[in-house]
Amino acid sequence: MESMYTIKDRSQTKSNLLDDGGHSGSGGISNDDDGALCSLSCRNQLAFTRIVDIDNVGVKSWGYHVYVCDINSPWNAHKVLTNKSKISALKWDLTGEKLAVSDYDGHVQLWTFKDYLRNEWMLVGSHHFAGEHIMGMVWFHNGKKTQLVSEKKDSPQYSEKFTNSPYAPSVKQFGGRAAQGVFVVSNTGMLGAVLINQDAPHATICASESIGITRQRITAVDISYARNGQFLIAISGGSVALPIRCYSVSVRKIDERCSITSQALPSFFVQDNEAQGSTPVITNLKFVSSEKVDTLIVAANNMGCGWIELWELSEKTHTVHKNFQAKTSDIFKTVFWQHQATHRCNHAITAITTTKLPIIPSTSYILVALSDLSIQCFSSDGLKGIAATSLNNHNYYNDPLPKRHKSSSSIACIDMSWLGCAFAIINTSGTIHLYKLFPEITQMTLNHACTLLEYSMITGIDWLDLILCIKTGIESLADRFEASFNRQPIQVQQYYYLQFLCIKSSLYRMLTNGQGKAADLSALNMVHSVATAFKSLLRPSDSFHDKFPSERLTSVLTENIISDVDKVLLHIEPKEFTVEPTTLQSLQQLMQWVADLALNLLVRIPEQRMQLKSSGYELLKDHKALNILRELLVIIRIWGLLRKSCLPTYSRSADNIDVLGLLFQHLSKLVQLGNENQSIDDQLIDDCCLLPNQIMIPMVCPVYSMTAVATPHFFFQNLPLQLEFGVKPDLNFVPELNHIEGCMRYNQVVDVVKHIYLGKKPSTVKQCTRCRGKSQAKITTRTAAIKAWEQRWLRKCPCGGSWEIYTENQ
Repeated sequence: MESMYTIKDRSQTKSNLLDDGGHSGSGGISNDDDGALCSLSCRNQLAFTRIVDIDNVGVKSWGYHVYVCDINSPWNAHKVLTNKSKISALKWDLTGEKLAVSDYDGHVQLWTFKDYLRNEWMLVGSHHFAGEHIMGMVWFHNGKKTQLVSEKKDSPQYSEKFTNSPYAPSVKQFGGRAAQGVFVVSNTGMLGAVLINQDAPHATICASESIGITRQRITAVDISYARNGQFLIAISGGSVALPIRCYSVSVRKIDERCSITSQALPSFFVQDNEAQGSTPVITNLKFVSSEKVDTLIVAANNMGCGWIELWELSEKTHTVHKNFQAKTSDIFKTVFWQHQATHRCNHAITAITTTKLPIIPSTSYILVALSDLSIQCFSSDGLKGIAATSLNNHNYYNDPLPKRHKSSSSIACIDMSWLGCAFAIINTSGTIHLYKLFPEITQMTLNHACTLLEYSMITGIDWLDLILCIKTGIESLADRFEASFNRQPIQVQQYYYLQFLCIKSSLYRMLTNGQGKAADLSALNMVHSVATAFKSLLRPSDSFHDKFPSERLTSVLTENIISDVDKVLLHIEPKEFTVEPTTLQSLQQLMQWVADLALNLLVRIPEQRMQLKSSGYELLKDHKALNILRELLVIIRIWGLLRKSCLPTYSRSADNIDVLGLLFQHLSKLVQLGNENQSIDDQLIDDCCLLPNQIMIPMVCPVYSMTAVATPHFFFQNLPLQLEFGVKPDLNFVPELNHIEGCMRYNQVVDVVKHIYLGKKPSTVKQCTRCRGKSQAKITTRTAAIKAWEQRWLRKCPCGGSWEIYTENQ
């Protein structure tokens, strides 16, 4: 385990030289919070609580604040809400789009992104369970579960390697679709459900019920999902003299009402309670996975020391007496909790967490934080120790040794990422630490890393925590990931192709010499998206029923390599490519980008001969992509006949130069040479060398400096990085691309979605949390076609990252 970065506010930096180490340095204001919480979503967004406002440190800023930040730029933390009561639980839903917040006064609030922007939130539901202190909370399961088959983990086919496990939604609505909402447990034994009413905005359907015949005091609780849609609950009253009780709970929606039923399951007593004259206290209960109900971890403290116990739900058979047998071989089965292992700690346990999704069955990890600021990692297989580290191993405050003092803060909460490659820690003073669980790829093996990427591609889980753990072998991982993808059936490749490009480009983006390959993969992603958008506007005529217009155009261009774009029009039906002129005009910027990309590729041909043999992806050598560009140029030519103003515009040395004709002609020659496995001839090189003299070439991939954790500079930094909330760190990275000679360079921000110029310093834009690309914040819809294009990138950036509102003063 290795620390990646530590982030705190400025008040903690000023107070580092104080002896107590637990004051904010602002008039002696204490920032200690024993109940600080943190939670990582499947999109690697970190939600955490603070009692002091990050932006306004002072007495008036006291409160219970909830913030959210991306682990790629944690200094940009955005406040979700300020609560009157202390926060008791934070939970992300399975999609990473909604956040549930509960407090000690019984309030439950459900928040989600507004317009899918990470730093703008809106309340979608709430309920108040009066007089209750919410102890545990979990979102309803949506019924979707993808798991790796251990016996076939080396299989080349995704369909054999991964399986969709039969999982029932926690709450079903009309038609069997999954309902959205949360299930809660209070300290008095109350069970509650809050359902989001899809038909009435901001309305909820709520219900409450007692966990048993009588209510009971609860000090520790954990909730897991069962395959049949039920919740399995484990509760403790704190004392080892009381049993650990388990219940099976069902939540059902009937019309506009909700009902909760509870059934008691076998209980058990902890075994390690031999201390004399002391009162051990059970502090934590945790299932080894949110979807594994048969293994439970019990943590307890006693006189400054702690221990954890591993319990498994087993099945026992009993022979039925012959007088009660209906058949001669009747066997009665019962289930019971069986103790498996115990591990003693020399210090008290302050926090515990387990693997969220065990991608490989029967393989999960347990992280235990102790009062001496150490963290220990165990396997669920007999509590075998795997790794250990401590917050005291690093000088987080950059102070000289004589001035350093042991901090009085302790670890308050710990949470693991969904792929299990990293974990976050928040201490009682509000400092956040992000750790690698696997510091080197050799410790997780290349095959396992490739499997995690494939799992991310199939399920949509963010893979940034995996990339940050890989220091060497990124190119080998990218090659293996591509080789595995190319072995899949064509229909599987088509379904996951864009997600595959996003993951592969993000790998190359972490290499200093891989920026050009990442730019080519991003351009390929956009080419496929533009082709899909353009071809979706075509409608077949009555004369042809066997193929769509796009399919006939593809067959015409592949069967006969035609270099003249106007001759291609003789082989197709013009009526099938007819589109309304207003729609064509709204797509002009996309047509301009396609032509600009083709022009940039052709100008790079002379430079390719001078380069040595290179590995990785190059768009210029991808003849499938070049053929798609040729198809798009033909479509643009036809649409230009319908509305001339939608054609790409260029500054030319002579008015009679047909830009589209030249681009199509040179691309056709390049594709033909590639099909015949010939080297590029001198005539084509000479023609491409003349292009900068004939046409003013615009830059397709502008280079911007980006400030983020996930850049090639990360692997050359002295870890852990020292970060502060609200302060942009010195982590600027400028991708180095091969600049085309004679290419125009604009000092303006280019919209990564619409491919239009936004000015040198746009005041308010959307910014990606991964590639830091920018786009217009407001959608200016003109036609249905451009609206569909903007909706395509509403949830995510073309690179796969999330959006956030960015202002120039950030």
